[in-house]
Amino acid sequence: MIGRIRGLLVEKSPGQALVECHGLGYEVDIPYTTFFNLPEPGQELTLHTHFAVREDAQSLFGFSARLDRDLFRLLVKVNGVGPKMALAILSGLDAQQFIRCVEARDVAALVKVPGVGKKTAERLLIDMADRIGQLEGVFQLSDPAATTLPAATPPPVDPIEEAESALIALGYKPQEAAKAVNQIAGEGMSREELIRLALKNMIPAGR
Repeated sequence: MIGRIRGLLVEKSPGQALVECHGLGYEVDIPYTTFFNLPEPGQELTLHTHFAVREDAQSLFGFSARLDRDLFRLLVKVNGVGPKMALAILSGLDAQQFIRCVEARDVAALVKVPGVGKKTAERLLIDMADRIGQLEGVFQLSDPAATTLPAATPPPVDPIEEAESALIALGYKPQEAAKAVNQIAGEGMSREELIRLALKNMIPAGR
């Protein structure tokens, strides 16, 4: 299993990064919480990874923090939660936020994630309550320097456009994404702030 990859970031887009390592380019699926921490193309980075093999595909998932990767591995073990939904959850909540959500039994926070309905959220809170203990030890023992990428670079020229693209990739219609972002957009807001605030006010995609 490929547990970590270190190399040069060639390209990045919401949901995916292309990392060159020893002459090979790896396409890595990433949550938005990791995308926000990526350096600029041409710089070195390290991602904690999970390699999944299915009959019809082989996928490599990457995370800026080991805790997020380990949470992803637990999430995909929950009945009804596949890699796509697990990435969506970690795009709206990082591992520490998710842990607090489970501890508080916060169904409302989970149903804001596109594709997660109330029943799924309730099942997640129940199932993950018994698994969270496996993550706490990893979090306490991990080396912050080893699990954190370089500081995030300044936001792009048009964070509003970037935020709209991210919401569309999460499953929202272009009109919905544009309306949600424009309603909360303010001067100097980063793309991460725009996406987080927009998601809080939006109805889960497909509902």
